[in-house]
Amino acid sequence: MKTSRRQFLEQAFKASAVITSVATPSLLQAANTVSRNAARPATTAAGALQFSQVALPYKYDALEPHIDSATMDIHYNKHHTTYIKNVNEEIAAQKINYATEKEFFANASKLSAKARNNGGGAWNHNFFWQVMKPNGGGTPTGKVADAINGAFGSVDKFKEQFAKEATTRFGSGWAWLVKDSSGKLKVGSTANQDNPLMDSSDLKGTPLLALDVWEHAYYLKYQNKRPDYITNWWNVVNWEQVAKNL
Repeated sequence: MKTSRRQFLEQAFKASAVITSVATPSLLQAANTVSRNAARPATTAAGALQFSQVALPYKYDALEPHIDSATMDIHYNKHHTTYIKNVNEEIAAQKINYATEKEFFANASKLSAKARNNGGGAWNHNFFWQVMKPNGGGTPTGKVADAINGAFGSVDKFKEQFAKEATTRFGSGWAWLVKDSSGKLKVGSTANQDNPLMDSSDLKGTPLLALDVWEHAYYLKYQNKRPDYITNWWNVVNWEQVAKNL
């Protein structure tokens, strides 16, 4: 006897429901892993630049109480992952053929808004995770201290200027410590996901330290109190990484 289309679909649906109901936790975990990975870097043409998400160097709760676990989880797995996905999709769609991230940003003014914004978001966050660490903070020493003292007069004066840039950045953006082309240190800020590597940025230089002042970086814990977030953030700064960047 022939099976009608309706009967076939009903039987297929029932079979699918049975398989789902008996799936083991390990199978479900594997499916979830595939799903998460699918949201990571998109496939681009062979040889094309791809941005990738660095592994978080610490656990989500490692920066508590200064940055809370829930914020770190959402920030890393939602916001940052989305920037990675979107920029790689745009690289593929627009056939962007720059070979390196440095070249990509050196030509930011020629890119689409989607490519520039998401490329900046991808790179900036990779940088941000690494300039923080558990039990960080304190006073920088060695060449970092010498460079900061030489440029700003003291570490305290540097922190005051940096905090001012972070506090007064209207809307969303980043505060930066950079080394300019002459080797001098200076502080400044950029809007949205722009960074000092971009040819379109007013602030240019080699990034040494950065602070994300988008609301998603602090709102769960600090609400509208950005200055409190900035003050507490100094307790997780990774000065050893700043020294490497210098």
